[in-house]
Amino acid sequence: MDKYKIFFLIGLFGFLQINFSNAQIHDYSLKMGPQINGLLTATEFYESKGYKGSYLARWLFRFELGKAFQLELGAGYGSYAGLDFDRAYYRTEIIPADLRLILNLAQSDSWNPYLYAGAGVLNYKVTKMPVSISPKEVKDKELNYIFPGGLGFEIALSDGFLLDISGGVNYSLTDNLNYYKMGEPYDAYYSGALGFLFVIGGGAGDKDYDGLTNREEKELGTDPNNPDTDGDGLSDGEEIQTFKTNPLNPDTDNDGLKDGEEVKKHKTNPLKADTDGDGLRDGEEINTYRTDPLKGDTDGDGLKDGEELNNYKTDPLKVDTDGDGLKDGDEVNVYKTNPLQVDTDSDGLKDGEEVTQYRTDPLNSDTDGGTVNDGKEIANKTNPLEPADDVPKIEQELKAEFNVPIILEGIVFATNSAEITPASEDILMLAFNTLDRHPEIEVSIQGHTDNVGKRDYNMKLSKRRADAVKIWLVNKGIDPARISTIGYGPDKPIASNDTPEGRQKNRRIEFMRIK
Repeated sequence: MDKYKIFFLIGLFGFLQINFSNAQIHDYSLKMGPQINGLLTATEFYESKGYKGSYLARWLFRFELGKAFQLELGAGYGSYAGLDFDRAYYRTEIIPADLRLILNLAQSDSWNPYLYAGAGVLNYKVTKMPVSISPKEVKDKELNYIFPGGLGFEIALSDGFLLDISGGVNYSLTDNLNYYKMGEPYDAYYSGALGFLFVIGGGAGDKDYDGLTNREEKELGTDPNNPDTDGDGLSDGEEIQTFKTNPLNPDTDNDGLKDGEEVKKHKTNPLKADTDGDGLRDGEEINTYRTDPLKGDTDGDGLKDGEELNNYKTDPLKVDTDGDGLKDGDEVNVYKTNPLQVDTDSDGLKDGEEVTQYRTDPLNSDTDGGTVNDGKEIANKTNPLEPADDVPKIEQELKAEFNVPIILEGIVFATNSAEITPASEDILMLAFNTLDRHPEIEVSIQGHTDNVGKRDYNMKLSKRRADAVKIWLVNKGIDPARISTIGYGPDKPIASNDTPEGRQKNRRIEFMRIK
């Protein structure tokens, strides 16, 4: 089988494997393939018009040199034949190898007209001598030089396959190709070529190994030389094919996290700004509030993180923001208490104590409506759920006369303190009943001590104890303007301070009507 038939069959086989469509002509790594040239010889015998079938089968490689140029390296085998002046047949075997510079005339991905010029070597051997006798000495074989030039077209047939059509002239520096030598001009040949080129690393290639072809990257606007165009930690191919994110936007859902961080680190959805649907963007949860972007209620208190921050101002990382013993969600949804206030009804009991311990109403300071608030009932050891025990059993009152002091016997203070103990309740209620039933009365509360200790200290202590009694009565509802206080210290004893009994009598609170 002739060598040119082998080249032809290789090209035909490749041609039959492809589907015709637009392809990538530019932006490739390598083009290569067979080329069949029909030759028209240019020798001294042109006057005889004795042309015979001449051909050249080449294999070529093309490399991109930017957008405007390509470099072609090719070599082949051919037959250079014709008729001499005597109409006798001659034939020369030619083996050229050349390097060509190609100038692209278009930037289309479908077709590319071009000009080319180059230089190379030509090995020839005359295998059939002409009959016409050369007037000069001639060689039947040698290695010489050749200079090709011409124009052509590349036409895209598929993503990886091109049809190449070209024509040109190939001028040698020998006059021996037809074994007939007269001198300049030297022998040459015209060529018309048809080639089939395979494209490697072009539109079907993936320069940056990101999973997208160069053509796909061009259509998307991504950088074919950068596997992660937007720098978000995901390759462009992963973004398009796997996660459906935008390879040109590092934060597709604009939640404050890069797509790569969402996928690889936080496991959040890069297409959803609020993965857990709690009312906070994933970026806010991670970077600002430190909540879990995969959990709608990070602290498990029954409120979504967004509700805590935006509606109730509670702490999404703390189950019980105010520390009252109730979860924030229970306060908001069940008991309707204030999750930011320990004691919603200000009765002296924490909301959690009221709900879980005393069964009182955390929204009502006096659950049983008996006039004493829940906290005071607990302190007084009465039942905050029983209104009857709110009314004091002591209904008597003091018989107050003008300027006649009444000793409030039974008032007990903590040692060296003005703190009234619960044991003082009964006698104080007598004073209260008197003032409550006789709003016209004004009184002076007078504090006294024994002579133990420094006088200055005892003066201050007696005044503080008188003030403590006033405060107790005011808290019960007596107008503070009706009560004055004074501390006499050890200055007005009613018994001798020489005995314990006498000193006990001198430590007293007196109640005196002054109006």
